[in-house]
Amino acid sequence: MKAIGIDIGGTSIKGLVINDQGQLLTQSRIATDAQQGREHILSKVSSVIAELLAAHTDVIGIGIGTAGRVNMETGEIVYATTNLPGWQGTQLKQIIESEFGLPAFIDNDANTAMIGEAWLGAGRGYGDLTMLTLGTGVGGANMVRGELVRGSLWNGGEWGHVVMVPRGRLCNCGQYGCIEQYVSGTALVTAAREATRFPYSTGLEVLQDFEQDQQQIVDLVHQFLDDLVTVIYNIHLGLNPQAIVIGGGLVESKEKWWGLFMAKVKRLQLGIVVQPAELGNWAGSIGAAKQVFSFML
Repeated sequence: MKAIGIDIGGTSIKGLVINDQGQLLTQSRIATDAQQGREHILSKVSSVIAELLAAHTDVIGIGIGTAGRVNMETGEIVYATTNLPGWQGTQLKQIIESEFGLPAFIDNDANTAMIGEAWLGAGRGYGDLTMLTLGTGVGGANMVRGELVRGSLWNGGEWGHVVMVPRGRLCNCGQYGCIEQYVSGTALVTAAREATRFPYSTGLEVLQDFEQDQQQIVDLVHQFLDDLVTVIYNIHLGLNPQAIVIGGGLVESKEKWWGLFMAKVKRLQLGIVVQPAELGNWAGSIGAAKQVFSFML
């Protein structure tokens, strides 16, 4: 059996076809251009799905992971920040099923990333698992005894909008001091710009200067990782998972910072596994496709 998996993020839309044995068959990726609004995002999603369907006409369904809070029963985006303008209220399941005539399963992108990692990646073998995704924002997902915990209002696992610094930075969710404002890729770039007045555009650029021992950036990255360790510690106390998997765009540059981060984690002596995601930025697409198999097979 084959399924399509789509991951809608603030930066890119990634799609793939995979079979129920975990064999990846086809991939596609395009820029989201999210600031152009809802209809533009939908057109990009449709184009990726159409491309994948042209290559594999025998898929049984479409799974989609998207930024925002998702009512998985109805497929509605019940809450979204300005990372995806106009996305809140979108009846995504209805739209996709009407356009393509296939069953569609919609979930939060951090949930689908964790499902992917639990199936084929760093989360294999763990029944109690938490995932953090560090990208444009911070996503989160929790699994307890093998079951994903979405919450009664579909915002279980929204670690990115837990307040870490009372009266701290204004977040695009309207609160102040959210985790997302301190340990996302966007937050790293913002902090580096403020500290140096240099127009960094990506987290990779910041981390390259970290490797070059630019003192302002070294200090800033240490603070960034200390904040991330605080998040790990709070998750440990709140849920006590067997493992925490960290994914998202920043993990693609893990060779530049992961060793230092693990040294900081080990000082806490928490007794849990903290490890990088293995599936890269494709975890969400893989997990979205796995949802199709889980609900249809």
